Amino acid sequence: MSKVLIIGAGGVGGVVAHKCAMDRQTFSDVLLASRRIASCDKLAAEIQHVHGRAIRTAQVDADDVAATTRLIADYRPAVVINVALPYQDLHIMDACLAAGADYLDTANYEPPDVAKFEYRWQWAYRERFAAAGRMALLGSGFDPGVTNVFCAHVQKHLLDEVHYVDIVDCNAGSHGKAFATNFNPEINIREITARGRYWEDGAWKETDPLSVSRIFDYPGVGERKSFLLYHEELESLVLHLKGLRRIRFWMTFGEPYLKHLEVLQNVGMTRIDEVEFEGHKIVPIKFLRALLPDPASLAAGYTGKTSIGCLCEGIKDGKRRRYLIYNICDHAETYREVRAQAVSYTTGVPAVTGAAMMVTGAWKGAGVFHMEQMDPDPFLADVAKRGLPWHVEER
Repeated sequence: MSKVLIIGAGGVGGVVAHKCAMDRQTFSDVLLASRRIASCDKLAAEIQHVHGRAIRTAQVDADDVAATTRLIADYRPAVVINVALPYQDLHIMDACLAAGADYLDTANYEPPDVAKFEYRWQWAYRERFAAAGRMALLGSGFDPGVTNVFCAHVQKHLLDEVHYVDIVDCNAGSHGKAFATNFNPEINIREITARGRYWEDGAWKETDPLSVSRIFDYPGVGERKSFLLYHEELESLVLHLKGLRRIRFWMTFGEPYLKHLEVLQNVGMTRIDEVEFEGHKIVPIKFLRALLPDPASLAAGYTGKTSIGCLCEGIKDGKRRRYLIYNICDHAETYREVRAQAVSYTTGVPAVTGAAMMVTGAWKGAGVFHMEQMDPDPFLADVAKRGLPWHVEER
């Protein structure tokens, strides 16, 4: 059994805290820390009520490397699960190195002033983690995360060469709000309004934002219009899939969402640079984040399902094969279990499984690693037991 430190008490952090608390055998002690101690205490009370287990709480500003280092050094966890903002990844990695702890996150680092998805900032930590004998596991959410492991499973068990991959992500749920995002609004909107990007024939190609779409048939949901986006798992998967010729990422959006987004862009509310307002400097997208519903607040009354998977085509024993490997998750069911909507659930559960892989020794190493570099079998067995069963169908 091992101690675990969770940094971040938003929607995903709540799922991680719930699921760690539910697994007494793997996680002997759970500490939940955030800049807002009230958020941690509220979750701790909820976990005590739902699961009958007490967890510890602490206040920490993850941007303060010294304070985060002290917290890690005093608590001495086997692993630090970072579910704070992507802007804080490097600070928490620095603190883990300084305090001597393994590290896990669910999303790659983003600089606050540039809407850019790249792993190069975290890849720069490879030698330092290796020299310290510590492991950093990047992107242990769903996408990135489970989608990476799905691809590793296909490469290990189903295809000798993986030529084409389409990662497809559909949220067919309804939260009843006119406009809201299912995770941090600032991160969500930056992601969607960025230029599309995919890899084909050895080169990266770009598209205008939301300019490329197609219809996918999602298990449990049906046909939905899906838009080509750039997503960080593409960057690592192009390095680790044998014979890859093309990889793309697709996500669904409803017409009301797209219309609201268009208007917000047109009036400048999605800008990430500072503007002056009544003598103060403000960033419009940060102000918008303050106006929109907290993603964690959407959980109660959320209906419908998510359907996320990888459509992989390639060669097996000289013959062309095409497989869809996927998960379906129900918003109402996740709320009953951990008081969260399915988007938070599908991100938080894999983070707990990734942490379990690390603390039990099923996955180990010194350095910085991506999910597809590890053995997919124990991870997929564990994540299914924790609430995300997966399926394969030949298409």
